[in-house]
This record gives sequence, C-alpha cells and structure tokens, in this order.
Amino acid sequence: MSLLQDLQWRYATKKFNNEAIEEAKLEVILEATRLSASSSGLQPFKVIVVTNQDIKLKLQEAAYGQAQLRDSQAVLVFAGAAEVTEAMIDDYMQNIATTRNVNIESLSGFATSIKGNVNSKTKEEQQHWAAKQAYIALGTALVAAANERVDACPMEGFVPAKFDEILGLAEHGLKSAVIMCVGLRSEEDKLADMAKVRKSKEDFFILKG
Repeated sequence: MSLLQDLQWRYATKKFNNEAIEEAKLEVILEATRLSASSSGLQPFKVIVVTNQDIKLKLQEAAYGQAQLRDSQAVLVFAGAAEVTEAMIDDYMQNIATTRNVNIESLSGFATSIKGNVNSKTKEEQQHWAAKQAYIALGTALVAAANERVDACPMEGFVPAKFDEILGLAEHGLKSAVIMCVGLRSEEDKLADMAKVRKSKEDFFILKG
C-alpha cells in the first residue's frame, strides 16, 4: 500500500473490537515513534505504553469515560519533560559521541547552542516546547499505525494532572501531553466507512512560488 492509501485508510477510531494486535506490529509502531524527528534530536519527552487493563480503566476515568481507553489494546501516553535541563543535553551529547564514535569535545558548540536555546525559555515555555516535540512523534506514530493496518485514535480529551498522578510521571520529571489509543476497529464503528473530510488543495495550500 502507498503512503497516501495508508492515510486515506486511517481515521480516529471510536470503537475497537477485542482482537489483539500482533506484537510485531506494535513493535514497529513503537520503533517508528522512537525514530521520529524532534528539535535538535533531543527528544525531550517519553512515551508510556499502557497495556494493563486496570491502569487503562483508571485512565478512562480521567478521560471523561471515553471507551477507547478501555477497549484499546494499548494506550500510548506522550509525556513531555517538566523541565529541560542541561544534564539532559549533556546525556544527549554523550549518546551522540558513543553512537557516532566521535570525540565529545567536538560537540561542545552544538551543546552550547542547544543549552542557549533551552535556557532562554521559562520553565513553562520549556514544557510547551517539549510537548510540541511529543506531538511530532504522535504524527509519526499515527502514520506507522496506518502502515501496519492498526487502528488508532489520537486524543486530547483527558485531565493531564490525573494522568500524571496515575502513571507516577512526576517521579520521571514528565507531564502528559497527548495520548493515542491503538487497537483494531469494530464493525460497529460507523465512522470507519465515512468519507474522509479535509480542505481542498486550493483552500489548504498557499502557494508563493
């Protein structure tokens, strides 16, 4: 299937059936998410993968009772850093040095640039920036799921503070930003057969060439 066919196939699934996702398919989605782009490659966020049904039920209560959390095979919680620290940047530099087999001193200019950008932000701005990076990964996860013919539903309708408490995110210096439920669509989900509604090319693109 082509990328455009994948994107035509996907939709925000409202009803999942009880069939399990193949483990290999979920692993592809997770790996694609890990490989997603982020500003400077820093990845100032993490993804919590929730498959435990008891935890999903608690999350459902904190998401206004929406059934997707209960019926999905997994809930991916994209959580941004509560604070982007210089230690995080130093760890990233070490990872680059190790992965690419380069001298870490050669990365000092890059590290200084990132630290300057981060330190110019307030803590609240850092949280917002980290959450924006998580949203980039969410987009990658949605495309990867469609490519694997796994249904997904991105969701903002939840209480972040309650999610943080249920998942113990404060211990990890994280704040939940957005979630994505994955599973397989139910035949009862009427949205599955509805035409995709998007703006026309003429209305969507502004050409300046």
